[in-house]
Amino acid sequence: MDNNFENDLGQKKEQGKNILIIVLVLLVIISGIKLYTDYVDRTKKTEEILLLSSENNELNQRLDSVTYQLNLRIQEIEQLGGDIQALEEVRDQLIAERNSSRQRSAAEIAALNQKISSYDGLLEQKDQEILELRAMNQQLYAENQDLKSTQAQIEEEVAELNIERENLQSKVDVASKLKAENITIAAINSRGRERVETTKDFKNRQIERIKISFNLADNQVAERGPRNVYVQILAPNEQPIFDVAKGSGTFMLEGTELFYTVKQDIIFDNSGETLTFFYEKGSDYASGDHEVRIFVDDYQVGSQVFSVK
Repeated sequence: MDNNFENDLGQKKEQGKNILIIVLVLLVIISGIKLYTDYVDRTKKTEEILLLSSENNELNQRLDSVTYQLNLRIQEIEQLGGDIQALEEVRDQLIAERNSSRQRSAAEIAALNQKISSYDGLLEQKDQEILELRAMNQQLYAENQDLKSTQAQIEEEVAELNIERENLQSKVDVASKLKAENITIAAINSRGRERVETTKDFKNRQIERIKISFNLADNQVAERGPRNVYVQILAPNEQPIFDVAKGSGTFMLEGTELFYTVKQDIIFDNSGETLTFFYEKGSDYASGDHEVRIFVDDYQVGSQVFSVK
């Protein structure tokens, strides 16, 4: 009986060992299967990540390409004077998407690729617009050239007319200038006796006053009306003789201020009236030639020389 008990106990122990071994084997098998499935999952995920990364890179290249093409259209349309607002908005959206640092999902990549493909139609549309704008600009250029040619002809004709008018005005201005004639210079002594300038020199004792007479030559072109007549007596050193206290002053000639000896304000009526000027110097004249210059307004109309001994 003891032997049977021992045999049963030994059999039970043997069975327990076998069960333990079977359990251990099952655990090993299960662990192996788990490791394998985990490896497969990791490999699959790695492949998916690599695939997404590759697709993202390809997508970024497409974004760069479309952005470049849009920029080309924008530049040309802008040069041609077309509307570029819609293209700029699309380009800015693509640039923003390109500069995004996030990793896109497969669905996002597919959606964005589809959106980019839709821009092919937009590019074709803009290419057609560019052709139309080029044609329009060529037509406008041709019309502008015709206008420029016509304008140039008009400007040339106007310039010729202006030159003719200026030449005519210049001739009129020259013709309308007055001229002093019959200029006579006399020395009046203290007794009122006149000695008219001849080939002989005046003597200081004969000169109490200088008398200058002349008339303005006939001129049908000259405008009638008030005139300022200035008489300037120049000493032998070519300096004007003047005395403000005796009516001398200054006038402008070609932008330069000059002294005059005597002056009269007249009304020119082309009557040939004789004009007479008197000047009392109050001191001896220098020996030598003295020049009398006559001016009307702002130009010289005549001159004469007398000498003092």
